[in-house]
Amino acid sequence: MSSPKSNARQVALQALYQWQVTEQGLDGLCKQYENDPEAGKFHKAYFVLLLTGVVDKLVELDAAISEFTSRDFEKIDPIEKAILRLGCFELLYKPEVPYRVVINEAINLAKNFGSEKSHAYVNSILDKLAQKSRAFEVKAKQGATKNTG
Repeated sequence: MSSPKSNARQVALQALYQWQVTEQGLDGLCKQYENDPEAGKFHKAYFVLLLTGVVDKLVELDAAISEFTSRDFEKIDPIEKAILRLGCFELLYKPEVPYRVVINEAINLAKNFGSEKSHAYVNSILDKLAQKSRAFEVKAKQGATKNTG
């Protein structure tokens, strides 16, 4: 069973995808998903934080993602784009969430909702972003792995 925060990421992905496609207002989306019968299974506050955070920081997030992709940003699949935006938001604005957790959660979302190879693409972009935005954390983790391996 997934954790409430993992479930919040999944619901935020669904809402963000819907927002990207319909440009529906965030208040309506938040209420729609919070009133869903499945709502008890996800961390509502984290869901709202992710959704509003991505939309509020959209320009910065898209610029950060664009730095590490060779694709035209507008041609990225909408599901991949939503997953990348969520992961990028957590990497840049939620330092208390370990970078490996962010990347693993994004990979799982891509495997469950993206195209066949989207998890590799998402992993590649977020890994590069983590190396830049959380260099100290990445190096510390790599050092710990070398010392135990």
